[in-house]
Amino acid sequence: MKKIIFILLAAGLPLGIATLANPDGLRLAGWPTMSVLALGAFGIQWLAFIPARVLQSERFYDLTGSITYIAVTLVAISVATTPSGAQWLIAIMIFLWAGRLGSFLFRRIHAAGGDQRFDHIKVSSSRFFVAWTLQGAWVVMTSCAALTAILSAEQPPVGAIYVIGAVMWTTGFAIEVIADRQKSRFREDPGNEDQFINAGLWARSRHPNYFGEILLWAGIAVMAIPYLSGTQWVVMLSPLFVYALLTRLSGIPTLARRGQELWGDDPAYQAYVANTPRLVPRLRQTTQPAIEN
Repeated sequence: MKKIIFILLAAGLPLGIATLANPDGLRLAGWPTMSVLALGAFGIQWLAFIPARVLQSERFYDLTGSITYIAVTLVAISVATTPSGAQWLIAIMIFLWAGRLGSFLFRRIHAAGGDQRFDHIKVSSSRFFVAWTLQGAWVVMTSCAALTAILSAEQPPVGAIYVIGAVMWTTGFAIEVIADRQKSRFREDPGNEDQFINAGLWARSRHPNYFGEILLWAGIAVMAIPYLSGTQWVVMLSPLFVYALLTRLSGIPTLARRGQELWGDDPAYQAYVANTPRLVPRLRQTTQPAIEN
């Protein structure tokens, strides 16, 4: 019963936010367009869950999420009333981010042969279904600001707020890409097996990829500000949701526990944790010598 209630909340709250964010009078198949897009996002996850459960495989989990972002954004830009260049740019940013991250995670999970996070989840139908439902919630909550802006009939001139948001997105995207590449190369080196990364951006932050992720979605939300009015301001919960999920509910807490399990007794790891910011990268490189591990 608890899982049923959780699933209803995980789907119902994002659907409610999407409905509140719908531009006035904009409908698709007789329903508020944002509601249709949100239902579509969940529908894709629930359909993908069926073969994933049969095969007990999580290999297409992240890729399905990325495809969902691209799909709902394509629908939004297709049904929008004469979208401007500024609205197209928001859509292109979603395409770039989803395409890059989806392909990166897909290659990583196939190279690793699986994802440890799902070892105790995929064996249970209910827990596995919850995981797919949560991905639908993630897609809806993170993309709602972008979709609302894309669907808006308003076409305000590009101003400072929009430009600031675009700079935030570009910076966050670059940080995430660089951090992911640095970690991938680190893992590919046989000499680094069972070691933790503390070089490059990872010397400035213990989770630079998450910082980039949070920053780019905050940038999208800022870019959407000129298009918002009334109840649509609810989409500003989007970057707060990303921050809370990655720093409080999942993401960093999960990795911190795993790090303690693997290297908690290692003095080099203890020094790294003590001297390196958890999230926001320090601007100046430390003058201390690199920590050997």
